[in-house]
Amino acid sequence: MSRYGDKNLIVGLDVGTSKVAAIVAEAHPEGELEIVGVGVHPSHGLKKGVVVNIDSTVQSIQRAVEQAEQTAGCRIHSVFTGISGNHIRSLNSHGIVAIRDKEVSPEDVARVIDSARAIAIPADQKVLHVLPQEFTIDNQEGIRDPIGMSGVRLESKVHLVFGALSAAQNIIKCIRRCGLDADDIVLQQFASSYSVLTHDEKELGVCLVDVGGGTTDIAIFINGAIHYTAVIPIGGDQITNDIAVALRTPTQYAEDIKIKHACALTQLASTEENIVVLSVGDRPPRRLSQQILASVVEPRYEELLKLILQELQRSGYEELLGAGIVLTGGSAKMEGAIDLAELIFNFPVRLGVPGYMTGLTDIVQNPAHATGIGLLLFGQNHRHIPSLENRSLRSVTGIWEKMRVWFQGNF
Repeated sequence: MSRYGDKNLIVGLDVGTSKVAAIVAEAHPEGELEIVGVGVHPSHGLKKGVVVNIDSTVQSIQRAVEQAEQTAGCRIHSVFTGISGNHIRSLNSHGIVAIRDKEVSPEDVARVIDSARAIAIPADQKVLHVLPQEFTIDNQEGIRDPIGMSGVRLESKVHLVFGALSAAQNIIKCIRRCGLDADDIVLQQFASSYSVLTHDEKELGVCLVDVGGGTTDIAIFINGAIHYTAVIPIGGDQITNDIAVALRTPTQYAEDIKIKHACALTQLASTEENIVVLSVGDRPPRRLSQQILASVVEPRYEELLKLILQELQRSGYEELLGAGIVLTGGSAKMEGAIDLAELIFNFPVRLGVPGYMTGLTDIVQNPAHATGIGLLLFGQNHRHIPSLENRSLRSVTGIWEKMRVWFQGNF
């Protein structure tokens, strides 16, 4: 978060495989967020959500941040950023403690959360999130906010998210080399859930699928809390590559064709719409119908959706999704994607468009910016928590502050 004059600014930095987006919002006293600046630049230096070239990533971040600063008319000093990649792991854990004074205090809640997160993880892994699901007091289950309630034994169920320490360190290193501080680093699908999911969907049970360039991120919410997360190392770039190979056109033109003309369902594609395809080398351009393009795109998209379905079946929560599936991300807005997803999943599917914002919404009201907008909303709820470098997740006060913010944001 940064200050500029009397403006209270929050910045979300979405460092993705295909693009880097910096979004600046002004937080008003009444709690409203107004978008005042946006910067987007092609991403170079990431592969499947993980930094593989620091210099290229730094340059991409700098360009996006500079553009956002020009639009907003301010200087950016710190950002909330996301993290993804096949290194992300998660599990549900359980903790039990005795209630000290027969009445649940914030310290008791902090201790039981600490107990639930006290599991052995490899030294090269870092805990990213400890997300409470529910509490139990003396066998009374389903308690959302236990503070002030009487009892002897307090139990908690939490969802732990952890990832490769090196992946998180490399993202922070890139941000610092741009002269910025990292306020916090957030799991991308968790951030996206802030901007595209409703409270009712989280209560009924919903699966959020964020289809990005290099990865597809999955988060399942049951009874208002996150219960399952996963990352599939396949995204829209695979479709671009298939188009490039099948149509024999350079990758940058294949990406442009995908964005402007691709359809994920052949039966919805037009036989009359002609697409100009630039060839490699000095060969002349060719013309193809949208239906031929769709015949290339549909098998790859179907393969991706079937991988998502397998992950959903593996989670064990497939029968609990009363609100169905929300598809978001840059590759989700392709024509026919929602129709194909409903055929594969046999669930109601809707397109997740970021909301809960004012200001330059015409620019960012796009599924591709679900994570960037979500980072702003996450930052609004967590901006009073100490910065990532200085915060100890094991401190009682730090855990209680996270709990307080979580209760306010969910109930």
